[in-house]
Amino acid sequence: MTALHEAVPTTRGTATTVSAAVDQTDRQPYEYVRRELVEPDWRRFPGWRDVTEAQWRDAQWQRVHCVKNIKQLRALMGDLLAESFYEELIADQENLATMSMLVPPQMVNTMAPHADTDQASFTAAFLADPVRRYMLPVRADREPVWSSHPHSSRDSLHEQEMWVVEGLTHRYPTKVLAELLSTCPQYCGHCTRMDLVGNSTPQVAKLKLDLKPTDRQDQMIDYLKRTPGVRDVVVSGGDVANVPWPQLESFLMRLLDIDSVRDVRLATKALAGLPQHWLQAKVVEGLERVARTAARRGVNLAIHTHVNHVQSVTPLVAEAARTALEVGVRDVRNQGVLMRGVNATPEDLLDLCFALQGEANILPYYFYMCDMIPNAEHWRVAVWEAQELQHAIMGYLPGYATPRIVCDVPYVGKRWVHQIAEYDRELGISYWTKNYRTGIELDDPEALNRRYPYYDPIATLPETGQRSWLEQQNG
Repeated sequence: MTALHEAVPTTRGTATTVSAAVDQTDRQPYEYVRRELVEPDWRRFPGWRDVTEAQWRDAQWQRVHCVKNIKQLRALMGDLLAESFYEELIADQENLATMSMLVPPQMVNTMAPHADTDQASFTAAFLADPVRRYMLPVRADREPVWSSHPHSSRDSLHEQEMWVVEGLTHRYPTKVLAELLSTCPQYCGHCTRMDLVGNSTPQVAKLKLDLKPTDRQDQMIDYLKRTPGVRDVVVSGGDVANVPWPQLESFLMRLLDIDSVRDVRLATKALAGLPQHWLQAKVVEGLERVARTAARRGVNLAIHTHVNHVQSVTPLVAEAARTALEVGVRDVRNQGVLMRGVNATPEDLLDLCFALQGEANILPYYFYMCDMIPNAEHWRVAVWEAQELQHAIMGYLPGYATPRIVCDVPYVGKRWVHQIAEYDRELGISYWTKNYRTGIELDDPEALNRRYPYYDPIATLPETGQRSWLEQQNG
């Protein structure tokens, strides 16, 4: 047994047994029990039975052995999954999926970690698994009547409309989003940039970035030099873990040379999905050079990752986060996505936040409501449900580590879920206001007076509201 597998997690069931004598009326809605992080044993999968710990920790091995198609998934799983699962997966890939399949071994290994290995038990556990639900969606997961909201769109946040140069979105007055590339080490089914990121699917012919990476970066740097009102740059994609390190380091150093830039945030789900990347010596050494330069300049350098369920927080993820902090990154923060069937309960959110904050030194920062992209209705929650979740998690975590649940409203931006100006619960339409103009509204006199709509999933509405939407659709 390797060091990665020695720890045995404390289960909530054990805690219940210990406190069985406590009167139920005195129990808290949520009971905190500290759990040690555990790296699940990847050898339980037939295809990885002979994989060594050295191979598992190797970033290149992880990338080479990503699951990219159903044939590779079959080879990995052996007889663990019933044929019915593959039938549902194929149906989803051919008719509904907006993202192509790409799942690193690290992420696969956090799916159904404690399932029995007989086929029936494992298939049931795999279908119910929260990480599987958003990384390998199947047809049965999708909302059967309203798989897409009538107002869903490929670029639901209109980021490309706000490009000031290719890949540079200037939505907020003092902040920009720099999309350096359109690929990731892993593709999440709910990706908000599903119109650009990843390979095309039968449903979505992906858009392409036209400029060469160096030309794109040159134009971004030039814009930032000419726009001193921008002080905060989110460097993203795709995922910065897919940018060759020398190229990424060069871009970051150029950012740090711009006097008006005071915050730089690196967006990478790979810290959780492929932590091996962030533990490579060349990356760690380069990150330290960037962090030390940022510190000398007085610039806040942070890493923002994307973890949606406690199962994904493992010792390797904690090691990657702590390594980044040790070499001088100021903060490692988590921006999760709130998804039904994955984490949309107070228990799931609090379990995840305590693992992040208490065990991995990752600050719970935001949980975004899942965006209004096509075929995402089964994941999305209503605004009122998000409000209830925000209420339910208050008071358990330290204040600075209590995440805000936010709605990213089209043409508005991030808003705390309680900041609605008006809410029609029957039709599921909330209205929001803002206090700044995006780059495409500088000459719009009504931008600050307008109310911008956001729509709840139709399946969450009362019967009268669902009937009204159906009548509208049938015209």
